[in-house]
This record gives sequence, C-alpha cells and structure tokens, in this order.
Amino acid sequence: MQVGAITGYVDLAQLLLYAFWIFFAGLIYYLARENHREGYPMESDSLGRAVVKGFPVPEPKVFKLANGHEVVVPDLNRGEPPRAFVATSELPGSPIEPTGNPMLDGVGPGAYAIRADVPELNIHGEAVIRPLRVLAGYDVAKQDVDPRGLPVMGGDGKQGGIVRDVWLDTSEMLFRYLEVETNTAAGSRTVLLPMPFARVRRNAVEVNSIYGHHFGAVPGLKHGDQITLLEEEKIMAYYGGGTLYADPKRSEPLL
Repeated sequence: MQVGAITGYVDLAQLLLYAFWIFFAGLIYYLARENHREGYPMESDSLGRAVVKGFPVPEPKVFKLANGHEVVVPDLNRGEPPRAFVATSELPGSPIEPTGNPMLDGVGPGAYAIRADVPELNIHGEAVIRPLRVLAGYDVAKQDVDPRGLPVMGGDGKQGGIVRDVWLDTSEMLFRYLEVETNTAAGSRTVLLPMPFARVRRNAVEVNSIYGHHFGAVPGLKHGDQITLLEEEKIMAYYGGGTLYADPKRSEPLL
C-alpha cells in the first residue's frame, strides 16, 4: 500500500475530505440556525396571521446590554402590533391598502422597525442626540444659515411652524433634527423635523414630503430634551409616509 493508506480503498486524504464535508455541513446548519434569531417568528404577507417560524429555529438566547437591559432573541412571545392595512389579494407581494391613517400606522413608505424605546447613549452614558440649548460649546457655523426663527413651509406652500432649535448628534457631529413649534386645535406643540426631509433656505425651511397642516400630528417625544430609538423610527416614518400619503393624488397613477 502507498504511504498514508489505511486500507486498499481508504487513505488519510479521503478521511480528511469526509471530515471537511461533515464540518462544512455543520457550519451551514449553525449559520442558518443563528440567522433565524432576528426577524423570527414572522408573518406571511399572503396568509394573514399565519406564523412562519422558519427552520431551524434556535433556542432563545439572552443578550445583556451595556445599559443593564436584557434582550431575548428570538422572542417567540413578543406579539405583533395591530395591522392597519389589508392585502389586495392573497398572492405574495400583492399591494396593500391602508385602513387607518397611513402616515401614523406604519404602512408602506411609513413603515418602521420596533426598536428599543430608550435613547441612544454614548460611552459616558449621555444621550447622543440633544438640542443645542442643553449643549455648551456647540453652535451653528457662522458661514451657514442658522435656521432658528425661520418659518417651516410644507409641500403645499403653507406654513407649518417655526424653527425653535436644532438637535445635534454629538457622536457624528451632524445636525439630525430641527425643533419646530407648530399650532394645533389643542394649542401649540413642539415636534421634530428630520434634516433629510428639510431644505434650509435663507428665509425659510422647505419640506416637500408633508403639508403645512400635517405638522401638528408628527409623533411626539416622552422627554423634551432627548429622543428614543423608537421615537426616531416613528418620526422618520411619518415624514416618509407623507411622500406617498400626504395627498391622495400622490398615490394615483401618473398616466
């Protein structure tokens, strides 16, 4: 027999090949199993409330976060928020039709992820995104337009409010939100306007995604000087939903 041969039909190289195959199959199974930690169980978009658990589903694991909170994934008992839409047919990927206020109910372009309802913190335990009024040593660059005091104009050309402050991301050194004071039937309230939806001019701030009367219904904050991850999702989703649902004409065919 040749060097390395165990019998006339099996040698060391062949055994190593079989061992690699077994290891690789186990690796694929492990990766597929861990891949089902996030997003499962999920619901089919064509079968109503039918729960799709996926295969294989790993045992729930508890992750301990730096802030002392614990997260369990997959959370098999998390439940799902009520849905405010209906599918136009039972075929997968069918269009959906909103049944409530699509700008607030997380439908289509207004959909959002259910993130933790706590603010993002830096290494010092402080909220990352905060208004300039509580930050010492930060201000708008002199060569840029200071939006504070400027009117905010909606996509219909009507004023939705006045900018009162600017919210800074102290980790990225970017302005994330404009704080807008707006009037509602119940009185004045303060809402946030994400910078990606705002165009700052020298004499006004323009917003095309929503109209002037929509500012009063922007999701609010639990605390006036900080914003949670979930609140960020809902606020961004509100303006995103307005790109399609602010005006019924926007959801109509172009031709």
